[in-house]
Amino acid sequence: LNTGFGRAAEKGGGTGVGGDPPARTTAKVAFYAKASSVLGLSRQKCPWGHGAGAVRLRFSISTPFLGSLFPAQPYCFLGQKKKRVWSQNLSVVSLSSEYRGLVKHTGGCHCGAVRFEVWASADLHVFNCNCSICTKKQNRHFIVPASRFKLLKGADNLTTYTFNTHRAQHTFCKTCGVQSFYTPRSNPDGYGIAPHCLDDGTVQTIVTEDINGKEWEKAVKEHKTIRDMSKP
Repeated sequence: LNTGFGRAAEKGGGTGVGGDPPARTTAKVAFYAKASSVLGLSRQKCPWGHGAGAVRLRFSISTPFLGSLFPAQPYCFLGQKKKRVWSQNLSVVSLSSEYRGLVKHTGGCHCGAVRFEVWASADLHVFNCNCSICTKKQNRHFIVPASRFKLLKGADNLTTYTFNTHRAQHTFCKTCGVQSFYTPRSNPDGYGIAPHCLDDGTVQTIVTEDINGKEWEKAVKEHKTIRDMSKP
């Protein structure tokens, strides 16, 4: 990012926000605008009086997975605290390597009573199982660790169906009957998410792998990666 700012600065001339050349200012504005959409940052007024430019680039940081590590508080990226804040940001983001390269998907059931968010790749690896229940309800799903899944609402509107070994927890909405996620027998420490229950805009590609659930024990034993998909 610093290199990008440097290249932009070399192309610009004159003075922009904080004494930067206009092109460098433009690069900073673009970066913080992108950060605000990806990390959930909010713009607020600068308390140190750094001018109108500082107001545009002043954020308080509050994200779903960094909140406990970096409590939300205001900073000004153009003022005297710029260096300290920037180094803190980098160190905190490095602690969240589990989320690197992932995007936040949101989704839910048909009636909207159940809503969730999940961090996963934009390129999904989806299983198409032919076991008795997956065939009847068309249970195509991708697997994520439990730590990357968050139920936003609807816990009291979920009910669970189990059968046979009763290890898989087939959760679905009491109102509309849609199963948007469940706990697979193969990955009891994670969740199976229905890609067709995700909101539009965050999935780039879907690769589907058939799995022989009719011979579940053999299929899972021979599969080289499915057990690891629920590990952070």
